[in-house]
Order: sequence, then C-alpha cells, then structure tokens
Amino acid sequence: MGAIFYVTGPARSGKSRWAVTRARGWGPDVIFVATCRPGDEEMDDRIRRHRSERPPWRTLEAPAKVAAALAEARPRPGGVVLDCLTLWIGDRLGSTDEQILAAWDEELGALRRAPWPTVIVGNEVGWAPVPDSAGLRRFRDLAGWLGQRTAAAADEAWLVVAGCPLRLK
Repeated sequence: MGAIFYVTGPARSGKSRWAVTRARGWGPDVIFVATCRPGDEEMDDRIRRHRSERPPWRTLEAPAKVAAALAEARPRPGGVVLDCLTLWIGDRLGSTDEQILAAWDEELGALRRAPWPTVIVGNEVGWAPVPDSAGLRRFRDLAGWLGQRTAAAADEAWLVVAGCPLRLK
C-alpha cells in the first residue's frame, strides 16, 4: 500500500517546494500530476515557473481520473506528487458537491491502494473572511471538506507557513 503525505497551507507558503523535496528521495520515476489547466498569460507564467523549479519528472497534465492515469503509466511511478487539490476541485465545480466528494473519495482510495507513495498538495483557503458570494463560499467549503478527508486518510499531514513545515500528524 502506498503512503499518502498531505501538505497544506496558505498561498505562497512553500507547500510545493516541500512536496518536491519530499519526493526527490523516491528516485527518478516520480510522476508530477499537475491539476492546473493553462488559461491566461499569468497562469501560463506560473506553470512555467513551477516546471523550472522541479526535477525533470514525467508530468500528467490535469487528467480527468488521476489514479486511473497513474495506473496506466509505464514505467510505474516510484512516487507521485499531486499539485494541487484545490485546483482539482476548481476543475469540477460544474458537478454537485456530492459528486465532487465521491470522486475525491474514489481517487483517494485508489491512491491509498497504489504501490507507490503520494504527496498531495492542498491549500487552506478558509482562513480569510467569509466570501460574499455563494460560489466562493461553496469552493471554500469543498476545499475544507476535501482537505479534512485527505488529512484523515494520510499517513502524515503537514502545514507549511512562511516556508516552515509543521507536522500535524
């Protein structure tokens, strides 16, 4: 069974750097699962910067079913970095909350059964004031619920703030 490491924290806190550092020890066959889809010039710049900051690992770009795509990968991964859960959620906002929660439970279960370790990066988006729109409140709630489920299933959960990792469990 694959170990799951969950790392969360605010934007620009060092979560992705922590995830990459953790995964470097898993050998050259790490697969980076990028959940972000290019969309505008600023996001494209972010994607380029992230790519330049990580090792030359194989990358899966926003697969619809993460665990299924990883199961088909050859050679099999030595480990996986999924960055990030909140963008995974954002890509599914056309579905109901129940569908999103069920889809993540399915992904999480498959990653738990995988024979490789996985780092899942998330974001703590609920530390700010309550958003004034229903759509943003829904997104915040989904991020919180999926973060809780991921931390509960993880072997280790970490919080990174200002570049400083703190082990939660």
